[in-house]
Amino acid sequence: MQIWRPQLKNGPSTIRTLLFILVLFLASCIYSLWIDTSKVSTQISAKNTVVIFSEKHQNPVAAIIEYPLNCTTAKNQTQTCPTDYPKTFTTLQDQDPSSSGSQVCPNYFRWIHEDLRPWKATGITRDMVERAKTTAHFRLVILNGKAYIEKYKQSIQTRDKFTIWGILQLLRRYPGRIPDLELMFDCDDQPVVRSSDHRGPNKTSPPPLFRYCGDKWTMDIVFPDWSFWGWAEINIKPWDKLLKDLDEGNQRSKWIDREPYAYWKGNPYVAENRQNLLTCNVSDEKDWNARLFIQDWILESQQGYKQSDLASQCTYRYKIYIEGYAWSVSEKYILACDSVTLLVKPRYYDFFTRSLQPVEHYWPVRDNDKCKSIKFAVDWGNRHKQKAQAIGKAASDFIQRELKMEYVYDYMFHALNEYAKLLKFVPQVPEGAVELCSESLACSADGLERKFMTESLVKSPAVSSPCNLPPPYEPHDLGRFYRRNLNLVRQVEKWEDQYWS
Repeated sequence: MQIWRPQLKNGPSTIRTLLFILVLFLASCIYSLWIDTSKVSTQISAKNTVVIFSEKHQNPVAAIIEYPLNCTTAKNQTQTCPTDYPKTFTTLQDQDPSSSGSQVCPNYFRWIHEDLRPWKATGITRDMVERAKTTAHFRLVILNGKAYIEKYKQSIQTRDKFTIWGILQLLRRYPGRIPDLELMFDCDDQPVVRSSDHRGPNKTSPPPLFRYCGDKWTMDIVFPDWSFWGWAEINIKPWDKLLKDLDEGNQRSKWIDREPYAYWKGNPYVAENRQNLLTCNVSDEKDWNARLFIQDWILESQQGYKQSDLASQCTYRYKIYIEGYAWSVSEKYILACDSVTLLVKPRYYDFFTRSLQPVEHYWPVRDNDKCKSIKFAVDWGNRHKQKAQAIGKAASDFIQRELKMEYVYDYMFHALNEYAKLLKFVPQVPEGAVELCSESLACSADGLERKFMTESLVKSPAVSSPCNLPPPYEPHDLGRFYRRNLNLVRQVEKWEDQYWS
């Protein structure tokens, strides 16, 4: 039998054909190497364009166009907001229905229901919102996906600016998904809406006021703080980048090889509680197992922040968290260090710390006898190294897995959505309010403000929906949670009393 074979003619055209086939073959090989085995992988295929791949089919699902800052005017001129950013977004599930749906949010999201419970029966009226204006720094109005700000007073440093920046990034991450709303935001430390002022048959309903922390005597609505997008005044990076740095810092120094003492560095002059802590420092007469350092931020800024790199401070087995004037943003940095967090009995909580549990995520320390409590904690940990190391690791795992930036945005998303459901009035843009977008804040900024805003910019809509909000606590479950935590603290105090007796 005669087999037919194609006859190739000699010459330049034949060589070009073979080269073309070879190039196609190599390109297909390179393309196959791009496909990741993770749930969703992204590859840059062109300038400002990201291609999304499906795990199941290993095929391109969607092309996401990135939208960088569009600074079109001089700094002394009013920056206009771009009109080309998407008004809606398409999820990976929309593009590939066979892909898995959204995950359930971390457990601390359940506190959103508790923060909004005071208005569950009555809803939120315009009068309630207006009464929150008394201490607010700004009013936020969201209408048709656009943000409007009415400012009342200047906040400490750039807290208000970076809080607003974070909300603007939320609108870019989930365009068209944030409902119309009006709210008041207070950027100071201590909560002010006291529960006792709104009890009894003749009392008024509490004003809904957003801020960074709360306590058991107040009803302020807790929201992520400004430092997640960077703290320009003291050179603390945006959380997304800092979280990676902290993880790398943990890899550089294993727990067992770290200094076997309790470490704290900060400003002691903001609260008497911190000044008392300094009496626990090592001296010629006494060693309470504590190594405490005063942070001089003015000197640090003059020396280029060489001694304040947070990722380089994970070199002790134990790190102390103590509140200042109120709650402190340092808590998340301390918990992320793999070190055992020695938590001096706190009064305040922020949006994620209420789900932390004593002995599992941190070691409780008495606030009325700090030195003895710290010494016992360190001695206990150095005698029970595996157990102590497990506590430090549980805390850092919690921060890395459940406080990543995606969940910060999802918490904001659900807090605002649940709040908006309670409104009994139609939100309106007040006279004097200004429309803001990422460009109107970042394009006029300088130095670290501009740098951190650029680094934390959400460049395109999300490819997946927010995580699913878990249901509220049943009263008996919440009571069981409180009792369990209290019993664990009492158990530690009992061990401590036995140690000193």
